[in-house]
Amino acid sequence: MMTELPLFPLGTVLFPGMVLPLNVFEDRYRALVRDLLASPEPRRFGVIAIREGRETGTDGVTSLYEVGCVAELREARPHDDGRFDLVTIGTARFRLGEVDRSREYLVADVELIPEDEEAGAAAIGVPAAQAAFRGYLDALVAQGGAVVEIHDLPDEPTLLSYVIATAMIIDLPQRQTLLAAPDALARLDVERKLLASETAMLRHTTSRPAPDLRYSPYSPN
Repeated sequence: MMTELPLFPLGTVLFPGMVLPLNVFEDRYRALVRDLLASPEPRRFGVIAIREGRETGTDGVTSLYEVGCVAELREARPHDDGRFDLVTIGTARFRLGEVDRSREYLVADVELIPEDEEAGAAAIGVPAAQAAFRGYLDALVAQGGAVVEIHDLPDEPTLLSYVIATAMIIDLPQRQTLLAAPDALARLDVERKLLASETAMLRHTTSRPAPDLRYSPYSPN
């Protein structure tokens, strides 16, 4: 079943259950926010990663990935100059359909992707993924390059898979692959392998970027 959503293309990936703050300053996205605020709750739009192109500027977006995440607007703080500071949260994945480029901002027909309900099968991958993730965090801390505020990892497979996907230091295409994984079990399996590889690399390097692992990706736009 298709539904129409305004799109907010970004150079990042949003996962369901994760928080995404946004600073909105471009005219087209100011218009999108004004339209959202004029509509009844829940106020939703689609966050989708840019495959080719840029978030800002006249060149714009030339290609998008096929899977994105529905974002629900939770807070909007307007500024006198017309900018907005937003707090949004990811709610569900979607598959991109036909994109309408004739309006001030992109609008698309999208198909929502249901989450796999076979929690028992997915739960098989939870202990190994949790252990791999804690090993990865330990390696980051040992490098002195991380601020870690993850106290209790979820036991629920889908949520755990999204927490790990958000927190890992990986490239956008890898993060997009995790978003597009068919189910939590497949996502956890890919994450476990990525975590093992990244942890081994951390232990053999002298420096790494300094991430802030609080499940909250931030993208100014």
